[in-house]
Amino acid sequence: MRLLLVSDTHVPLRARGLLDELLRETDRADVVVHAGDWVDVATLNLLEERARRLVGVYGNNDGPELRARLPEEARVRLGGLRLGVVHETGAARGRETRCAQSYPDLDVLVFGHSHIPWDTVAPGGLRLLNPGSPTDRRRQPYCTYMTCTVADGVLGEVALHRLPRR
Repeated sequence: MRLLLVSDTHVPLRARGLLDELLRETDRADVVVHAGDWVDVATLNLLEERARRLVGVYGNNDGPELRARLPEEARVRLGGLRLGVVHETGAARGRETRCAQSYPDLDVLVFGHSHIPWDTVAPGGLRLLNPGSPTDRRRQPYCTYMTCTVADGVLGEVALHRLPRR
């Protein structure tokens, strides 16, 4: 199973739309995971139309219309893998310990908010993934997203992809 992980799209505030590369990845993925801060409903509609399966949450910049359609937190089983999605996890310092305590029943937690790619393992084995942002790099050198594979309940290769600078 191939997953596309994305967060903090911030369309149309930070970009007019999603880049073609990201849309091609959407078409290739078995599941698209979006960790919030969509900002506009059109991006949610687009990914719902193109993705085979979409798992998403709302973020702090998402208004009432998005909050009415998306949960604050999502939990799914994908190929036996227990995956959770949330927008915010708090400060980087102590994140692994906090998340391990808050999500002891998960194998992987995908989060957003910071726009900073993150890939660590918490005490007890919880994998924490933040794909960064495909539209707003902030203090990062590139806009980013992640892809990964899942087989037999195990997270396989995780790849961080850099998008061309605009």
